[in-house]
Amino acid sequence: MDPLDRPESLKEKFESSSSSFAATNRETSTCAPWARFSTWLECVCVVTFDLELGQAIELVYPHDVKLTEKEKTSICYLSFPDSYSGCLGDTQFSFRLRQSVGRVSGLWFGEEDDYNRDVPLILQKELAHFYGYVYFRQVKDVSVKRGYFQKSLVLVSRLPYVQLFHSLLQIITPEYFEKLEPCLEAVCNEIDQWPPPVPGKTLNLPVMGVVVQVRIPSKDDKAGGSPTRQGQKENLLPAPMVLPTVHELDLFKCFQSIFIHLQMLWELMLLGEPMVVMAPSPAISSETVLALVSSIGPLKYCCDFRPYFTIHDSEFKEYTTRTQAPPNVILGVTNPFFIKTFQCWPHILRLGELKMSGDLPKQVKVKKLSKLKTLDTKPGIYTAYKTFLHKDKALIKRLLKGIQRKRPSEVQSAILRRYLLELTQSFIIPLERYLASLMPLQRSVTPWKTPPQIRPFSQDEFMATLDHAGPQLTSVLKGDWPGLYKRFFRSANFDGWYRLRHKEMTQKVECLHLEAICDADLLSWTKDKSEVEIVDLILKLREKLIRARKIQLPVKDELLEKLESYIQTVISSLPEDLQTVLHKH
Repeated sequence: MDPLDRPESLKEKFESSSSSFAATNRETSTCAPWARFSTWLECVCVVTFDLELGQAIELVYPHDVKLTEKEKTSICYLSFPDSYSGCLGDTQFSFRLRQSVGRVSGLWFGEEDDYNRDVPLILQKELAHFYGYVYFRQVKDVSVKRGYFQKSLVLVSRLPYVQLFHSLLQIITPEYFEKLEPCLEAVCNEIDQWPPPVPGKTLNLPVMGVVVQVRIPSKDDKAGGSPTRQGQKENLLPAPMVLPTVHELDLFKCFQSIFIHLQMLWELMLLGEPMVVMAPSPAISSETVLALVSSIGPLKYCCDFRPYFTIHDSEFKEYTTRTQAPPNVILGVTNPFFIKTFQCWPHILRLGELKMSGDLPKQVKVKKLSKLKTLDTKPGIYTAYKTFLHKDKALIKRLLKGIQRKRPSEVQSAILRRYLLELTQSFIIPLERYLASLMPLQRSVTPWKTPPQIRPFSQDEFMATLDHAGPQLTSVLKGDWPGLYKRFFRSANFDGWYRLRHKEMTQKVECLHLEAICDADLLSWTKDKSEVEIVDLILKLREKLIRARKIQLPVKDELLEKLESYIQTVISSLPEDLQTVLHKH
């Protein structure tokens, strides 16, 4: 009788236990230099324009941060608007770049850490990319040969906290341009005193005489709830600058010239379709791309996206080759040269400066791709895509009425965010319901057998459930929902969603198995067993315990302590020489 899973050798068990303990020690260590700083930022860069070199990094802080030459070059080009944008004065925007192959993440980063486990999927730390948050200043300056002062301060981070970091830049940068490096050093030292971002916590973050108060969202928050209200229970001193969100954009501002096409754009994001966003400035380009990516939340967008992309980008050739289909990526660009380069792409959103038609923002039109030929291409959505779902006229009327009544932008954004959330949930709930039916029954999980397998996902089986348990239960939208699901099954977003849910379900089965073991009478089972079988049981129980701690199974500590106690009890029932060997290891 096989009580548990297949054992490894005793030596492998002990090595696994030791390495797991060492990894835990490394992750929890806060003794490393800049340990707290690195929970928020990778580094701060100053990029300037050099007459001989062009864009160049003037300063990286902390000084010991190791950026590769490729990363430095990317940061240089992505930190300046291209010459077509004509950005005079101060402008802020964001970019996202792929980190160099072989880079080792900081101590705080790992797939199984507490932060990524407890935060909503869309706020998880990037493991293979950096975000760059830019404050660029270009002003006339006769003392400079070129006639202009041009400089960017860039916060490089793995966290998608667009609102927090841009608010931080507004506090830091004007002061930095006056006082330079000593000011930056002081700011970095202050950030190194901040508590780490813990999901569900409200934090006070002091910087340059201002205290910024933020709440880090938790995956346990009620979807669509008010984050500020959720954080008020905590007993913290009032802060002078309260940010209502660390990451949410003003959706209505981002979508105001395209909101009548919002459902089409939502479908394109859901399906992970290739898209180029052409905008008049990096600020509009980056905000639009980030808003589009967030439109399918709480579903995680699993394709690549670049809020601001230039012809100098290291992936330019990869993304513009015509020998294969366009990659599943959203690119935000400002250079008109890209219109010719991306003519073969299936979806191009061309944005212009916002124009008003009376009180209403002028809406762009859907146009044929064949119209996309000249550098002075008019604003529009250039695509041959036909939506699966019918347009929701009630939403459009509600937003138009809000504009006429001068409803604040944040209220319009809340309406949009709620609508998109409910639309995504209506799409995902039938999938979640079907997935739950693939789980083995709890009564089939016994301590003496390997846990039963989760049934494989069958697309045909799922499609058969739509008639009685489809999106029509929660959404009034009509259209070809089955066709949308079939297309979704071919996307990276489905693959990413399914892999994550399958991993969570596998862990749930492991938890049920652990509970069944702890509820069993292990000593009675060992009474008629040989010493070899009992030692085998002990090794398997230890393996379970090590794995549960290593992958942070969502079980109570008391359960793991109970299992540890059972292991010791079973060991004590063995002869002393065996006990000595097992206790040594």
